[in-house]
Amino acid sequence: MTKEIKIYDTTLRDGAQAEGIAFTVEDKLKIATKLDELGVHYIEGGWPGSNPKDIEFFERVKGHKWMHAKLAAFGSTCRAGTAASKDPLLQQLVESGAPVITIFGKSWDYHVTKVLRTTLEENLRMIRDSVAFLKSTGREVIFDAEHFFDGYRANPDYTMATLQAALEGGADVVVLCDTNGGSLPWQVEDAVRAAVQKLNCPVGIHAHNDSELAVANSIAAVKAGATHVQGTMNGWGERVGNANLCSIIPSLQIKMGYQCLPPDKLAQLTDASLYVYEIANIPPLERQPYVGRSAFAHKAGMHVDAVMKSPSTFEHIDPALVGNSRRFLISEQSGGSAIRVKAREFGIDLDKGSPEARAILDQVVRLENEGYVFEGAEASFELLVRKVLGTYKKLFDLKGFRVIVEKRGHDAEVVTEATLKIAVDGEECLTVAEGDGPVHALDGAMRKALLHFYPELADIRLTDFKVRVVNVKEGTAAKVRVLVESSAHEDSWSTIGVSTNIIEASWQALVDAVEYGLTRHQRMRQASEQKSQQENQQSDEQ
Repeated sequence: MTKEIKIYDTTLRDGAQAEGIAFTVEDKLKIATKLDELGVHYIEGGWPGSNPKDIEFFERVKGHKWMHAKLAAFGSTCRAGTAASKDPLLQQLVESGAPVITIFGKSWDYHVTKVLRTTLEENLRMIRDSVAFLKSTGREVIFDAEHFFDGYRANPDYTMATLQAALEGGADVVVLCDTNGGSLPWQVEDAVRAAVQKLNCPVGIHAHNDSELAVANSIAAVKAGATHVQGTMNGWGERVGNANLCSIIPSLQIKMGYQCLPPDKLAQLTDASLYVYEIANIPPLERQPYVGRSAFAHKAGMHVDAVMKSPSTFEHIDPALVGNSRRFLISEQSGGSAIRVKAREFGIDLDKGSPEARAILDQVVRLENEGYVFEGAEASFELLVRKVLGTYKKLFDLKGFRVIVEKRGHDAEVVTEATLKIAVDGEECLTVAEGDGPVHALDGAMRKALLHFYPELADIRLTDFKVRVVNVKEGTAAKVRVLVESSAHEDSWSTIGVSTNIIEASWQALVDAVEYGLTRHQRMRQASEQKSQQENQQSDEQ
């Protein structure tokens, strides 16, 4: 029988302590719903006694029916010299209505005497009585032993006594915390094994990533007998972060045979990771293991060739298991194999060693030498392929553009105006548009000119705009690389432009974005019409 590991997500509380992250109540509700859909066992909603936002969150979720998860409220033990039943913070935890309450207590004697400034015996009383009081309210109680591993190395007898006090109070789970994030995997494994042997209850792990070992330490803890793992989505947390559940879950489930999520939910992991990034308004970390966009991206020609023959040669798992996908990147290092793979994605078959494949690669090498990077601009690469093969149809001709940037007076706003003249099938069109800057004005003028000829352009939106200096040493005369991301309905694509003039580079990327979007729309419409004709023909024949 597959052994189950309980996953406890603390993104909404510990993850929210990361610099640059601030969740609204609505954000927390959305993330909690997504985590529940993913199938985690516990969702820690926050600390009701610490701020009004968390109090409101627990009020909003009272009576909510969760599909998989149990909701946990977080807090601390009672204060020194205060009876647990009289402590107002513990009362707020009970009033939150959460069926699970997690409290932390000091397990390192140094913290007891130097931070709490109380006796070692009083600390044991605080732990024991706090857990017992919360259990008397009918709640599941989880005890987080703060600074456990530091305490275990300094005074193992006392640290174990704190765990025993929690167990005497009736704790359902005892969690060992590497609060400073400084422990090493073999230290964690030894300490967890000792705790598992001593305690007659489930043991958990809560690791921080200050030594970049939170994932390794969590896995080491499970190896030593822990059956409860705490962490956050994408590894967010105080200082440099917490244990990353997006790495821990697949490592345990795929590689070690444990069940962390329902079997049919693991493939939703990448989507959940991206969703949390989106809600937090933070760009996804592309190089994140398992769920990152680059996790299964291949660039070197030999690697691409090997993966085409057998994916396991350079992939440690099938990316589909975690809901990710394989990508082949185009660059001067890619070689013909990657060119053929990418062309096939566009519906174009190229023979190995063909003159066309060689010509495309030569173009990539030349353009990359000028500063282009096609691995982040696949739409521009598709247009390049079609141009080399002669299947590209130019949608309009540029006759010229002019951009005026004017500032009248010290306190006046900058005014930007773009004038554009284009021709479509010999018909010329002159437009003028204002914008927040030169690129915005140019984009507006181009849309005004083309909407008459291509109404479907109204569905295409520019969603992101990035500028990077290519050859920094050239100073203000350096080339710049502009990347534009666009979308229409459910599709999105990226294009690139390079020039010593930022407006020219932006124009190149904008033109590619529009031409790719319009061309894609036309191909999809033609495919739909052909399919409809075939269906009508089959119907007539019947």
